[in-house]
Amino acid sequence: MSKKNARRSFLKKATLTSAAVTSSPFLLASGFEEKLILSRNHTPNSFSANDHINLALIGTGIQGIYDTQTALRVDGVQLVAACDLYTGRLERAKDLWGASIYTTRDYRDILNRKEIDAVIIATPDHWHQKITIDALNAGKHVYCEKPMVQKPEEGQAIINAQKVSGKICQVGSQGMSSLGNEKAKQLYEEGAIGDLVMLDMYNDRYSAEGAWQYPIPPDADTKTVDFDTFLGKAPKVPFEPKRFFRWRNYRDYGTGVAGDLFVHAFSTLNHVISSMGPNRALATGGLRYWKDGRDVPDVSITLYDYPKTDTHAAFNAAFRINFIAGSGGGGGFKLIGTEGEMEVGQNSVTVRRSKLSMIPHGYSMVSFTEEMQEKIRAGYDLDTLEPRTSSLSTGTTTWEAERDYKGGHYDHFNNFFTAIRNNGSVIQDPTFGLRAAGAALLANDSYYTQQPVNWDPVNMKLI
Repeated sequence: MSKKNARRSFLKKATLTSAAVTSSPFLLASGFEEKLILSRNHTPNSFSANDHINLALIGTGIQGIYDTQTALRVDGVQLVAACDLYTGRLERAKDLWGASIYTTRDYRDILNRKEIDAVIIATPDHWHQKITIDALNAGKHVYCEKPMVQKPEEGQAIINAQKVSGKICQVGSQGMSSLGNEKAKQLYEEGAIGDLVMLDMYNDRYSAEGAWQYPIPPDADTKTVDFDTFLGKAPKVPFEPKRFFRWRNYRDYGTGVAGDLFVHAFSTLNHVISSMGPNRALATGGLRYWKDGRDVPDVSITLYDYPKTDTHAAFNAAFRINFIAGSGGGGGFKLIGTEGEMEVGQNSVTVRRSKLSMIPHGYSMVSFTEEMQEKIRAGYDLDTLEPRTSSLSTGTTTWEAERDYKGGHYDHFNNFFTAIRNNGSVIQDPTFGLRAAGAALLANDSYYTQQPVNWDPVNMKLI
């Protein structure tokens, strides 16, 4: 179905729905409000002990633990090994998943174990490329946390390694496979908001933990932490616990708010509108409050240009992060179109359609005589610029996931393991992952060079 016909279909359904519910005493005359249920049924599977996917975790930090806990909820998956450079995390792995799992500080030990089928890579960003390629070359399926790369130019090597290996590689932006994304994509393609004009994304935080001031264990020293290995390709510096446990705060190891948070939004945006990404970015911001040694901003605002394509009009995107939001925090992701707006979350989607006023009212009529005003109104009436169908298709509809929905994070791992079992495809392969990461990391290039930067979304490289 063409986008034009899909839009007509959506408008027809919206009009019929509106007509059916406008008799409700709870609805305003200007439009309708309704709530609908999103659901997804996962058929339980039973696997023999010999048919389990043997999983290993490389990077047993915060996200690695959350990833693994979610992955193990998928039927037929078991954790057999864990790797980390801090001995305390290896002890924690045994607490969580049993004393029998194999633990090591050297990820190469994991890759050399033949019984391991797949690995989760949840290391600092500057290790993603190296370990992902090594894992693929070792014949392991890979779930690599976002952003897939620390720098855009690292991405092609992962794409090539995946193709040569033939193994599954999923990039871990955990909301990607969610019911919210799935419904938003359907609604967008049906023309629910008309032509896209703007994307508004923000993430406000108001806590030390939210600003990446993670706790540092009192036993952290050169014996319990393999700091030299952690540094990897980064500049050599003396042991400093903050750099290890709060690595997101440093450009040498992380990617700042762009790689940590923007990339989620780009994954959703590019998926929903079937886009390859933006072609220009302009960033500003600064370090306003958390002056704890970090060298990345805690307030960031970036504007992106998306060019016109077959799947969307030219539009702009605004990304805003504030790690010292006195308002208390919160977040949002909103697609704004010519005929409505769509707010997207992992568990819900809300579409609001308003009536576009094309007839002048008091403000612009004040300079005309009463007689002329009547003539002007009569002319607009004859043009019938506001048909009744436009009014009937206005209102708010919210789709919400059922209470027992397992969540987008679960769905993303289920997508990964299903692809492994069926030799299928994943929703966020390395090419998709590079387009999401590349777009996000434009914010860093612009911020540090203090100028706009241009990006080729098709070939995935800076211009």
